[in-house]
Amino acid sequence: MYTLYYAPGAASLVVHWVLIELDLPHNLVKLDLEAKQQKTPEYLALNPSGVVPTLLIDDKPMCEAAAIVMYLADSNPKANLAPLPGSGLRPGFYQWMFYLANTLQPSFRSWWYPDEAAGAANSEAAKEQARIRIESVFGNINTHLTHHGPYLLGEQLTVADFMLVMLMRWSRGMPKTGLDFPNLAALAGRLKARPSFQALYASEGLTEWA
Repeated sequence: MYTLYYAPGAASLVVHWVLIELDLPHNLVKLDLEAKQQKTPEYLALNPSGVVPTLLIDDKPMCEAAAIVMYLADSNPKANLAPLPGSGLRPGFYQWMFYLANTLQPSFRSWWYPDEAAGAANSEAAKEQARIRIESVFGNINTHLTHHGPYLLGEQLTVADFMLVMLMRWSRGMPKTGLDFPNLAALAGRLKARPSFQALYASEGLTEWA
């Protein structure tokens, strides 16, 4: 049994989604981020970074959304949500997971909290740079899908695609969203049509971007 510490719509969403997709029994512990429940001593003992998600695996905490979904995919190989180790697709799988986690995801934090790194006086410039970076990454992925789609690894659906769709969802309030890129919109449409997405939204009480 897994236990997921989550907040609706946060980075924990992809972990929750994959748990549902894989039909893995799990308990949910909802954290109120506005009330700073993720900063309590009890939670910090599980996740010293004070963020979601944290997944308890046999009562041992694992953090970082991208790492967790890679672990879940590898632990359930029959679901075929990750290329097997040694597969010719495996290097590309690593590449896309790290690209999304290290390039795209941090850019959204700069969009939402531009004063964190740049200071209040430079927040507008930092936000603009984040917007440019996000749109550039979406453009790169859209071009890749034109030649190598329909998924990031071609014909094989992987947890990298789930991660991408979560990040696309985060762009919904931006001047140019992920859905403005046709190949990304098509990929998102396929994943949003999956029963696991509907179950995820019902469980987390989400309605926007449905």
